[in-house]
Amino acid sequence: MQTNIVERYANTDVGREAEAILRKCVHCGFCNATCPTYQLLGDELDGPRGRIYQIKGVLEGNAPTRKVQTHIDRCLTCRSCETTCPSGVDYGRLADIGRKLIEDEIGRSPSQILIRKLLIHVIPNRRLFSLLLAIGQILRPILPAFISRKVPPRARRSHWPKNAHARMMIVLEACAQPSATPNVNAAAARVLDRLGIRLESSKKGGCCGAVAHHLSDHERGLQAMKHNIDSWWPLIEAGAEAIVITASGCGVMVKEYGNLLVSDLDYRDKAKKVSSLCKDISEVLAEENLNQLKCRTTETLAFHSPCTLQHGQKLSGTPEKLLRELGFELKPIVDSHLCCGSAGTYSILQPGLSKQLLKNKIAALEATGADVIVSGNVGCQLHLSTGVHTPVRHWIELVDHAISG
Repeated sequence: MQTNIVERYANTDVGREAEAILRKCVHCGFCNATCPTYQLLGDELDGPRGRIYQIKGVLEGNAPTRKVQTHIDRCLTCRSCETTCPSGVDYGRLADIGRKLIEDEIGRSPSQILIRKLLIHVIPNRRLFSLLLAIGQILRPILPAFISRKVPPRARRSHWPKNAHARMMIVLEACAQPSATPNVNAAAARVLDRLGIRLESSKKGGCCGAVAHHLSDHERGLQAMKHNIDSWWPLIEAGAEAIVITASGCGVMVKEYGNLLVSDLDYRDKAKKVSSLCKDISEVLAEENLNQLKCRTTETLAFHSPCTLQHGQKLSGTPEKLLRELGFELKPIVDSHLCCGSAGTYSILQPGLSKQLLKNKIAALEATGADVIVSGNVGCQLHLSTGVHTPVRHWIELVDHAISG
């Protein structure tokens, strides 16, 4: 598509990047066919093509409005449109740029500013989030049902293997996952231990930066990325083969470090190295000989593939293939490409749309009659758990249990 970017954006890094993305778009509209919000609302402005035109308008000098901001905010950044797009438009990156430009121009209401600041300061702070979650878990029995459903029950931390293997990988501890689903990384460590791989956790690491970045606080997001790079670098120099991610939302972010820090002379080379080492746990296992993992299970699974896994990291089918090879029976799911409505902080900021998407996803998952629902992202796992009676687990926990049983 043709562009006419105004001067104040044309000579900036983000302006040039946005223009390159826009020029790839041929406004065919295929993206709308797989956009969850377009399917729910039926409004061109709430689909990728309409949002692209609105962002293009801002870059070309049109004054953004609250209405435009609302349409952009309603985007899940699920990136399903990217999977569908025949032209390779990097819509997710354009949406991040557009949100930031609009927010810089027209700001937000005091209530929106407050809730975004709370999200940015609470969720990425591992200690604070853990403390608040622990309080919620203690009070869970007396909380109103609509709140208690959102608080995951307390889980006892399982053991982390300490065997000395020649091969070593790093695992991202992140922010919410260690307290909300504390056994996921330990399960990954035990599975890799059986394959002769030591999984090291850098306690100094933290949030991947996604929360702040997607809420338009790009500077804070970049600081989180640099902090992780610094915490991992000694282990990388010690020979770490990979940075293993068990939360696909974090994985898609870490794989972007190299692009997002390309202008930072102090970090760009390290960031590029980190992104090249980043692998979802399914990618790691797909490269290993799994014959020694003897699974004993009769459970049937409904696999909810997170958007960040299938659309963001383009790993659709990878965990499913592994699970089938290990002996699990997976039930087919209708509209498996559609978002569950979690989408990071989306379920908090857009509760109405999020609940509709959750209802649709749960109906599709429960229709399978599977014994267990599994996913590969902490956000999806917790979100789905609020609306189903079927157990919801991370798939690596099922593998760990099956090979240990």
